[in-house]
Amino acid sequence: MTTDLPVVRAPDTNFLGLADFPYEPHYHDLDGLRMAYLDEGPADAPVALLLHGMPTWSYLYRSVIPPLLVAGYRCVAPDHIGFGRSDKVTDPDWYTIARHTANLQRLIETLDLRNITIFVQDWGGPTGLAQVATMPERFSRLVIMNTWLHHDGYEYSPGIQNWITQNLPGGLFREHVPTAFNWGTLMVVGTGRGAPQDVLVPLLQGGEAVLSEEAEAVRRAYDAPFDGLGEGAVAGPRMFPLSIPFHDHVRGNGDAHARHFDAINATRLPVHFIWGLADNVFTGEWGRQWHGLIPHSTWDAFDDAAHFLQDTHGPRIAEIVLAYAAG
Repeated sequence: MTTDLPVVRAPDTNFLGLADFPYEPHYHDLDGLRMAYLDEGPADAPVALLLHGMPTWSYLYRSVIPPLLVAGYRCVAPDHIGFGRSDKVTDPDWYTIARHTANLQRLIETLDLRNITIFVQDWGGPTGLAQVATMPERFSRLVIMNTWLHHDGYEYSPGIQNWITQNLPGGLFREHVPTAFNWGTLMVVGTGRGAPQDVLVPLLQGGEAVLSEEAEAVRRAYDAPFDGLGEGAVAGPRMFPLSIPFHDHVRGNGDAHARHFDAINATRLPVHFIWGLADNVFTGEWGRQWHGLIPHSTWDAFDDAAHFLQDTHGPRIAEIVLAYAAG
């Protein structure tokens, strides 16, 4: 099937030789759009559904997947449209959280995924927890990491508000990504592999950042989905910050967030909060508050992890979840 939407697609060569990421993509047709996903492990095994946010893709879970596979799970990790190896719609108005949520639902239903342990973080929270709220019979366990669901009384942190501001026209990220620097470079800083003054400032001043071998591999992997495709390819990442209900309640699907928040807080499924406490976006204070609303939930936290804890603490996350599952 083809689509009339304006779309660009990253060439396969962009993804060759990525560090610690040997996984081949599968593709799901969404009315002519190609949605990529990883599908590793036995088809009849319990499912680990691994969901990403902004500006990442399934590569985020590269060190979570191996121990889950050893433990006998089937690992399914989609790339939202506009991210990873999925097609990139270049029209910013196409992107809404309701649409991302519906796309994920169609993938789950097409693959008929059941007995799912869902891993959510960042925008993986609103898009993924919506599935639990509306199709609870498909799920067996929730792993909630550094995310949120909009609801009355939620206090948006200064980190979130600054993130929105800097992605608006005239903001630092809106005007300089990916020109003066790029998404991969932001992820080098976001994962603690380089300090802003050492990585971002030299690029803004027209110089070059000197990266370690590990940081360069990470930069390349998070740049791969957009490399060579031009400004239109980053419409998806650009619209995620502007879809936060604090900024745009309708585009952000804020009313649905609130309904899903109530449903998740009432679930009897096992719920495990695993939090990076060095995150200034979804703070440890917020994570503990949410954990307290689900009396049977568990709480684990890393002092040395920030927002992208799957990238930096993947094996530890898998170890914690597997220990709870073994009960």
